[in-house]
Amino acid sequence: MIEIEKKIEAIEQELAELKTAEDSEYKKVRERQLINNKEELMQAMKKLSPTDKVAVARHKDRPNVSEYIEEMFEEFFELKGDHYFGEDESILGGLAFFHGIPVTVIGQKKGKTLEENLRCNFGMPNPEGYRKALRLMKQAEKFKRPIITLIDTPGAYPGIDAEARGQSEAIARNLAEMSALEVPIIAVIIGEGNSGGALALAVANSVLMLENSIYCILSPEGFASILWKDASRSKEACEIMKLTAQDLLGFGMIDAIIPEPLGGAHRDKKAAIKAAEAVIYQELEKYRALSAAELREQRYHKFRSMGQ
Repeated sequence: MIEIEKKIEAIEQELAELKTAEDSEYKKVRERQLINNKEELMQAMKKLSPTDKVAVARHKDRPNVSEYIEEMFEEFFELKGDHYFGEDESILGGLAFFHGIPVTVIGQKKGKTLEENLRCNFGMPNPEGYRKALRLMKQAEKFKRPIITLIDTPGAYPGIDAEARGQSEAIARNLAEMSALEVPIIAVIIGEGNSGGALALAVANSVLMLENSIYCILSPEGFASILWKDASRSKEACEIMKLTAQDLLGFGMIDAIIPEPLGGAHRDKKAAIKAAEAVIYQELEKYRALSAAELREQRYHKFRSMGQ
């Protein structure tokens, strides 16, 4: 996948250079040749392996939660802090309008630069991040606002300080509280959705996945380290973990797959976000008419039926 992308980038660069060159027979022939080569490479991207999908889900240019919020929502107003310990920048949440509907939106944030990634801990929330998310969800329930969560995390932060502040308890409380919330919840895996760190925002009425996102019990590297004591076998792990959107839809673990531009969301961010917006709106409309009891019951049976 990475090699194909590099070849496509080289072709696109040469095509851009040819545009400024003087017209000639060579220019015409070379442009046709490059366009044909690019088309062949793009077609190869239609058959991505699970390992390729992991690479796409982690791509540095894949749209992050900030870009989704900017494109999909209006009048976003960020809310910070968990009212217990402090602020966690790896969880971004607040109030917004979605197609005119007041909603609460919460997402896990990865940075685009090293400095930004350090601030948001590479998208790995601490317990105060999950407590902030729960605070915002309980507030949404109080004011009858639907909740939309955007999930993109390698997992909850496993550091000793996070554990000392109650990481496992914070995640477990989110799972319990989300299951009983009386407003619609739509969860979308937009990149990585690993471990309890992802599940803590995914106890939803509808769980959606971007076409090239992944959703699994832990990272392939972690899986290989535990099972075979060898993280270098992560490619093998990708093949057996059943972590792709297509696998999970077949198992009934998710409700719908959101299509991405050929090659991944990073190749046309606006198109990818618009596709997600359309599916989220469609799913949200299904649940807005349901009563609180019906929403809880639907969510309960959804998760109880998994694995049967």
